[in-house]
Amino acid sequence: MQLGGDRECTACGTRWSYYDTGGVRCPDCESPRSVSVGESAEHTAGTATFDLTSLRAALADEPVGALADRAADQARTYLRQAGFVDAGVLQPFTAQYAAAAELRRAGRTAGRLSSLETDEQRYLLALLRGADRGDRPSPADIPDSFHPERGLAVAASVETYLRELQRVVVPDDQLARALATITTRRKRIEALDGAVEPTAAEQLFETTQTLYAAVNGDNTPLEQTIGQLR
Repeated sequence: MQLGGDRECTACGTRWSYYDTGGVRCPDCESPRSVSVGESAEHTAGTATFDLTSLRAALADEPVGALADRAADQARTYLRQAGFVDAGVLQPFTAQYAAAAELRRAGRTAGRLSSLETDEQRYLLALLRGADRGDRPSPADIPDSFHPERGLAVAASVETYLRELQRVVVPDDQLARALATITTRRKRIEALDGAVEPTAAEQLFETTQTLYAAVNGDNTPLEQTIGQLR
């Protein structure tokens, strides 16, 4: 959305950056009345944080599946507020965002299961211990039963990133071809309801990460990874 970067409180005259606070309420007098000043810019990056510390502290007392289900709520809240355009400037495609998307799905799945196998518990523990830091289980450590969660999480994250990228970047021919290739692979994963080998989903994730460098003039990482998707 287009947002005015600077706000001015009509009650006390204080000015602040919307991009820093994420709100229109005055940080000094807390008046809800403020007006936009200056030029507006595309902005989707919220001020939400993703922190699973309190849930990790409960690991010794509560079942992993129940905690993962609760973590899914936190991940969903974070994803609703997170974005990749900050004051008109594209930001990197982060592992934290993809991990939150995966935990949102995996936690919900775990909450519906009456019991969890040992490898499923290890996988969920790994997400709880590292998702908020951008640490995701390696493809080899994902149980078959949770392959769709990884696939759909990556596909959804990639779709969001490409949509926001195109709000602020006019792609040249090379970038446009790369976007088309990535979109084709994403749609293929979605058509299979995410049931693909985690290595395939990881290739899509890693290739999408290179788009940030390409937008900023370095096409080498993209050229090195895009061929893996064909």
